[in-house]
Amino acid sequence: MNQRMRESISLGVSYLIIFIMILFVLFPVIWTFVSSLNPGDNLYTSEMSFIPKNPSWRHYNKLFKETNFTLWYRNTLKVAVATSVLTVILVTFTAYAFSRLEFYGRKVGLIVMLGLQMFPGIMNMVAMYVLLNLIGLLDTHLGLIIIYAGGSIPYNTWLMKGYMDGITKSLEEAAIIDGASKWAIMWRIIFPLILPMVSVIAIFSFVSPFGDFLFARLVLTTPTNWTLAVGLHDFINARFGQRYTQFAAGSLLAALPITILYLSLQGLLIGGLTKGSVKG
Repeated sequence: MNQRMRESISLGVSYLIIFIMILFVLFPVIWTFVSSLNPGDNLYTSEMSFIPKNPSWRHYNKLFKETNFTLWYRNTLKVAVATSVLTVILVTFTAYAFSRLEFYGRKVGLIVMLGLQMFPGIMNMVAMYVLLNLIGLLDTHLGLIIIYAGGSIPYNTWLMKGYMDGITKSLEEAAIIDGASKWAIMWRIIFPLILPMVSVIAIFSFVSPFGDFLFARLVLTTPTNWTLAVGLHDFINARFGQRYTQFAAGSLLAALPITILYLSLQGLLIGGLTKGSVKG
């Protein structure tokens, strides 16, 4: 009986901790949603509550009618998808080379990539601006995509390489005996086993353009090329910072693609990790 009581108490404490953690996670989201329904322009009012007394959707209507929100959204999705795809391709090939191939400068290259993570990206802003201006990619989405994808290569390469190192080489040796090429081994054997890490890198790369403001503001100068972060920042400052409720509505809409992508890849992540646990 005492054992059952201890198990019940332990289970109850576990559920309580989980419930508290969920509250911490959901509270900002709920508050932002409630703020977006506030009829006024301020986030904090005397009538503010978790159940709005006079909810209004006019802030969402204003975003589409009074701003270029649809254009910003389309630009951000374009940059995010291209960045995610390019990052996955570059990181996969780079990690495969460091994990499976022997070449001169391999260890030095890994150390250099690790050392690059010591310097924040903001230190390279001036150099990136000058470089993009020299090659004619300033104020273009391609220039921004290159910055995002290139900047994520060192860290993600280390992650992917560590995951690839856990894959037994006996699978490749068997494939080589059967006459498979390096290309076939990469795409038919290695790639299916690293799908969990590919999914993680794809999600992280997709999320970055939605939340980044500094590099997007530096590279993109034409309003028609702006991403959501730049566009919403300009929108909230257009009237002395009195559009916080519209900004809350825009931030919620900006989070939709990220949520959909995560939910879509959740099964792949869990299934891939299960398969990867027995890869040897």
